[in-house]
Amino acid sequence: AGSTGPLWTALVAVGVLLPVPDLLWMELLGILLHAGGVLLTYLLARRLGLSPALALLAGGLAAATGWLAWAALSGMEIALFVFLTLAGIVLHLDERAAPRRAPLSLAVLGVSALARPEGALLVALAAADRLLRFRRTAEGALGWERPGATGLRRLVEGLALAALAIGPVALFYAAIGGSPLPTTLAAKTGGGGAGVHLPDLRYLHTAAGVLFQAHPWLTLLAPAGSIALVRRLGTPGDRGLLPALWLFGLPLAYSCLTPAAGSPLLGNFGRYLFPLLPLLIVLGVLGLEPLAAGLAPGRGGAAGRRLLALAALAVLFVPTLAASARTAALYTRNLADVDRGDVAMARWLAERLPPEAVVATMDIGALAAILPNPIVDLAGIADPEVHAHIRRARAAGGTWQDGVLAFLADRRPDYLVVFPEWLTEVERPGSPFRRLHAIHVPGNVTLGRDTLALYSTPWTSYPLREHAFEPPPGSP
Repeated sequence: AGSTGPLWTALVAVGVLLPVPDLLWMELLGILLHAGGVLLTYLLARRLGLSPALALLAGGLAAATGWLAWAALSGMEIALFVFLTLAGIVLHLDERAAPRRAPLSLAVLGVSALARPEGALLVALAAADRLLRFRRTAEGALGWERPGATGLRRLVEGLALAALAIGPVALFYAAIGGSPLPTTLAAKTGGGGAGVHLPDLRYLHTAAGVLFQAHPWLTLLAPAGSIALVRRLGTPGDRGLLPALWLFGLPLAYSCLTPAAGSPLLGNFGRYLFPLLPLLIVLGVLGLEPLAAGLAPGRGGAAGRRLLALAALAVLFVPTLAASARTAALYTRNLADVDRGDVAMARWLAERLPPEAVVATMDIGALAAILPNPIVDLAGIADPEVHAHIRRARAAGGTWQDGVLAFLADRRPDYLVVFPEWLTEVERPGSPFRRLHAIHVPGNVTLGRDTLALYSTPWTSYPLREHAFEPPPGSP
């Protein structure tokens, strides 16, 4: 239940059977999916009526977006989610124009929920968009068109296909994790106790900033593109509102889940919002279309039009390429931080730690991948029981650290690997935890904190080989 993207996990697992290094396999998958996402961005632009030139502009901007390339090489599920959501939206637009077509779009969007659970929201938005059909009267007024029997039947069929994709995994999660959603959601919304509340305007402001940094001009133009979709309702160019509903609906949904006290649901560097970037690009270019029409052949001098077109391309691409250069440098730094922090700690332990020893940590990635030891996850992704301990501690007037310590006492691990600034109780005078080793990552921008430390616990049964005791800072 700790897998946010079970479909991505399954695809990555295929690499174990292939004669290629696991990391190379993940990167190849990401690159192929990113290329597919660029092509689908072009196709989406064409489905929304943009000219081949403007659609090519949208695809080029998607290819040049640093965060999408970062996601493709990161080993995470983002590129797969982008590919599936774009494929589903393109199919949705085709089916909306031809209501008798088989509802394959909802099936694809249902599969996208196996890449990231947010895909379930996109299924709901697509179903709503199928019902939002309008017609214009002779006077130009807009009225809702009641769906016919064929449309309703296709909608039910599509939802059934989506349920076939989502249902078994949701039932599996509920059986082993207590919720139909992956345990990562509870871990990142304050232990699952945040609930749903009114939209958080601070979150929406932060989300807009993430998109603006990637594509400043297109972020400003995307509302105009969304208005263009609204103005087309009931006309031959009507393609519905799903691209706009997804672009604005996902941040709104996140803002309703983000706990009042806690980290916003953005992911590292805003990565939860990266799947929206192709939609932002297409709607931004759609908003730019009236200005581009002024550069069409036959309007003004050819030389002047070419200069204006080049200037417009520079205005769009220069910020994008500058952001991509910063992202490339950040990607290099991400690799270095993880290698010097989590990976270095795992390799240090691999030489000294008996394989029977149980290790508790709040950052399980590298430790679980490199060490053969049993791992206890204090973040609650692989061990969601920690959230119950935290809730009980808070109900009794304590802190979340009291809950973590109670969970440790319940699980009794041999060793603890945490950021001391995160679990400060381990460093207090008289603490039963003894620091054995620490790794400092100067200038860290990736890990939770700059210092990662290893501690023995009151329950340590397997001593380290060739280790030296390192007293806490400030000890005599």
